[in-house]
Parts: sequence; C-alpha cells; structure tokens
Amino acid sequence: MQAITYDPLYLFINGKWVDAAERDTSAVVNPSTGAVLGRLPLATAADLDRALDTARRSFEVWRKTVPAERSRIMRDAATLMRERSEHIATLMTLEEGKPLHESRDEVLRAAEYFEWFAEEARRIDGRVVPSNRPGVQQLVKRQAIGPVAAFTPWNFPAITPARKLSAALAAGCSIILKPGEESPATALALARCLDDAGLPAGVVQVVFGAPDMVSATLIASPIIRKVAFTGSVPVGRLLSKRAAAGVKPITLELGGHGPVLVFEDADIDAAATGGAANRFRGTGQICISSTRFLIQRGAYDRFVASFVEATRKLVVGDGLAADTQVGPLANARQLAKMESLVADAVAQGAKVLAGGKRIPGKGYFFEPTVLADVPMTARIMQDEPFGPIAVLRPFDTIEDGLEEANRLPYALSAYAFTRDARTALDVGDGLEAGMIGINQYRIIAAELPFGGMKESGHGSEGGAEGIAHYLTNKFISQI
Repeated sequence: MQAITYDPLYLFINGKWVDAAERDTSAVVNPSTGAVLGRLPLATAADLDRALDTARRSFEVWRKTVPAERSRIMRDAATLMRERSEHIATLMTLEEGKPLHESRDEVLRAAEYFEWFAEEARRIDGRVVPSNRPGVQQLVKRQAIGPVAAFTPWNFPAITPARKLSAALAAGCSIILKPGEESPATALALARCLDDAGLPAGVVQVVFGAPDMVSATLIASPIIRKVAFTGSVPVGRLLSKRAAAGVKPITLELGGHGPVLVFEDADIDAAATGGAANRFRGTGQICISSTRFLIQRGAYDRFVASFVEATRKLVVGDGLAADTQVGPLANARQLAKMESLVADAVAQGAKVLAGGKRIPGKGYFFEPTVLADVPMTARIMQDEPFGPIAVLRPFDTIEDGLEEANRLPYALSAYAFTRDARTALDVGDGLEAGMIGINQYRIIAAELPFGGMKESGHGSEGGAEGIAHYLTNKFISQI
C-alpha cells in the first residue's frame, strides 16, 4: 500500500513556489485526528505588492493570448487534474475531512469546470449594430475586465476555486486567489496543474494570510478590477463595502438555509432517504445543503420515521476509511457551534430524534442529528447551521410551505418533492432561491449557473452566465 503523504505548502507568486522562510506560518490540522499536517506560509505586505504587480503585468500577456491557446492550456490542466485526482482527493480528505469518495468526485467536477470554460473561451463574441448614419460602423466587443481578486472558503477546496479560476482564465483575466487557510494544499495542487500545463507565469497566483489584511490590500489596489467571494454573509457585506469604495464589481456566493418542501403525493421514502444522504454529505458543511425539511402533515410521520432510520445508519469516521459516509467537522469552532445550536433548540422544547452529541475521542466529530418540534425562536431556525443537523417541521397547505421556505433572508437553494405537475410548477415559481431541485437533490453542474438571491449573494458562477462577470462591454463607433 502506498504511503499517504501531505504536500509541502507554499505561496505561489509570479510562477514561483515561495516557502515559509522568515514569514509567519499557521498550522494545517487533520480534523479527523487533530494532528498537524503542515505549516502554511502567510503572505507579507511585500508579497501581496509583488503579487499585485505581477497580476498587472501578466494580464497584458494573457488577455492578448488567443482564445484557442487559452482553451488548450485549460484543457491540458483539466487532464492533469484527472490524472492526479487520487492524490488531490487524498490531500483534500486529509485537510478538510470529507470522505474520500466525496473528495474524488469533487476533483473530477473541478476538472469539468476547466473543460467547460475552456470551450467558453472560444465563444466570447460581440456584435455589429447597424448605424442610423451612413458610413458609420458600430461594433460591440466583450473584453476581459482585468486582474481579479478571488476569495474561497475551506469547505470545497477544489470546486469553489475552480469556478473562479476557470471563468476568469477563459475571459482572459489574471487572478490572485486566496483560498481558506484550513485546506490550502488542494488549491495549490490545482495551481500546479495549471503551471504544468503551460500557463504563463503570474496569470494565476495563490496567497494565504490574515483574511482581513489580505482582502483589504487586494481589493483596495487600483490594479484589481473585479472581486469574487464565496463565504459567509457578514464577510460578504464587508467585502462588498470594500469593493464599492473602488467602484469594483463583486460576485458573491454566500450562505444558505435550504428548505425542502415534501408534499403528501411525493415518493416519501425516496425524499427522506435521499434527504438524509444530502443533508449529511460533507458533514452538512455545504451552502446549498438541504437543512429545513418541511413536510406536508399527512406524510409527516412516515417521512420522519424514514429520515431518522436513514440517519442512524450513517457511518461516521475518518474520511480515509473506506466505509465512512460522514467525516468530521472542519475545526473546533464548527464543533462548538453544533453543540450550542442543539443545546439552544432543546432548551426551547425541541426533540432530538437522532444524534445530538459530540463523539468522544480525537478529531472534530459530531453525530448526525435530527431535531423535531423546533420552536421558531430557536437559533437554528434563523441561522445557517453549516453542520450535521437537520430540522423537521410539518406544514399544511402549499401557501404555508412557501411562506416558511421563503421566510429567511437566505435564498441560495431550495428543493421540493411532488408527483403533481401543477404543484411542481407552482413551487418552482414560488420558491425564492437561485437554484431549485424538483424531485432531486443533486442540482449542480458545470453547464448551469450557480448563485443565489437576497442575502445569499448576487451573480452566477458556472454555465454561460459564469464568464459574463469577468468581461466588460466596449462599443466602438467608427467613421
């Protein structure tokens, strides 16, 4: 059996892999064991200045690179990601904790984004607009917006950077990426694939550091023309203010509290067993995860019994173990949050139907938890749990269900289960969410837009819509 190893950690600036040297570092911890995997170098102010100047210079090279060549490099990088998928997936499981089969799937889906946008790079077009004046030619062109600053969290360390990197590169932008410091090796592995595929030096750079300092420095720089962020609502608000100060467009993919409407005519067992699998995938640390299960009263008892049974069968353990279905939480903060949310709900009268406790021993493990009879005043009914807790509640009419589903400021994803075509149309129309699954939980693909509404953010990543945010329109009127 091949030994499991964790890659050395670097900054990636101007095509160079920069080690810790005299820089401050932070520990990267395996959430399954608590063991330190490595020390991550944190960028200094001088590092960020160098990265910004490199982004400015490399943009002039990359935007002039013909689309066919940009496409080739991106496709070659995707091929390398597929060839190295087992190693990258192992890095991801070591540092983030998710089961290895989920990590493998994520790496392959990240490669799909590079393949999709490699083709979109060849389809950036414009138009000729007939003029009302004789002898005048009017052209509308779409061109790369400029250097990009992108910020991604720790929970999806391959696919979230991939969405931003692939769209920016396809458009012709240079990009400075700051991934989450808790799972850095995965993003660095993607950058290495791009580097090995022949991407010009400095077009993609990867930095780490104190989040507030890094974001303030990058966003304030006149070199940066576009900002992209995935993370929490509070941080999204802060970065929006910083981008607004420089009149810079920002794409935001923020939190969710995904409602699921299950109607009496649905396939109840499929909705329940699939719902449990979806809810606890990624240990519930997924922004589009189903969280609040709203079940029409006539089907409530059957759904609850099936959902609880499926939840209790889930195997919790180290993500590297072959039988693991639910891994650890990413860090001690998440673990403390789960304990606090459950204690608050129980204190207000909620019933724990499964789980509810931290699992003793090493690592940040928490039992997959099902809560029922949760009062509306409980924190978990307002705040995104971002962990392995599901809330079950009954509703009566479609109007009642939609009212509760749309009650919160979150509007990222929503789901509904029904066999009735009219009901499916009505809930698809009535749900306030950027992404909706009807009779299914898996709704994400590279060819589809990914994004939310209300306080879950604005702008889309993925699909034909994803590249638009990295382009700017220019019209030329010529005599």
